[in-house]
Amino acid sequence: MPPARAGEPLVIDVQRQSAARGRGVRVIAMFPGDRVERLPVVLALHGRGATAGFFLDLGVPAMLAAAVEDGVAPFAVLAVDGGDSYWVAGDPGDDPQKMLADEVPGWLAEFGLIESPSGAFGISMGAYGALNYVRAVPGPPSAAVLSPALFTDWAQARARHVFASEGQWAATEPLRHLDDLQGALGVWCGTSDPFLPAAKELVAGGRTSVDEFTSGGHDPAYWRSVLPDALRFLGGVIR
Repeated sequence: MPPARAGEPLVIDVQRQSAARGRGVRVIAMFPGDRVERLPVVLALHGRGATAGFFLDLGVPAMLAAAVEDGVAPFAVLAVDGGDSYWVAGDPGDDPQKMLADEVPGWLAEFGLIESPSGAFGISMGAYGALNYVRAVPGPPSAAVLSPALFTDWAQARARHVFASEGQWAATEPLRHLDDLQGALGVWCGTSDPFLPAAKELVAGGRTSVDEFTSGGHDPAYWRSVLPDALRFLGGVIR
């Protein structure tokens, strides 16, 4: 593959076998320009019904390159397929968080990136996964969440038909573990988003560095409008 020109993002899109998930997964590394060894990396976790390729559809590589051209310290973004189970173990043979913790570091090393992610961002269901990831690993990594699909009570969570039990939900619901969120945290949510009350509860926990509630819904148009700000935020806080 030829090197990217200055200011032109580089995308490496491969398939890898995940033992933790019991299947092949798509792994996409996004660089802001020429491939640079040992760049810090931020994980990108997709929403329900999507895959790692969702971030290409949203235009993240170009947004990342633009942020770096504007002076943000360079970093890479890595997206992986996480299924539809809110990035928790849907069954014993499919554990996305175990994939993130145990397998992603090796894939990052293949790309020449720093093996320990400096942060994570998630959209919708991916926000649930990103917040669980950053509260479970040392660092602590920073996080940016867009339209966070969180649940203020078990009735809401149960309606998703994802969680094996109320206990599993309570153990993984970020709103139940706000004290575990020690890194920098940015929250973006549209004022017409059905998850707005949950996003406001997250912000009310007092752990956010940045929080913005602006016009928009739970849709790609809104996410495209705020992703540049989220990427600039992450670039300013990751180490």
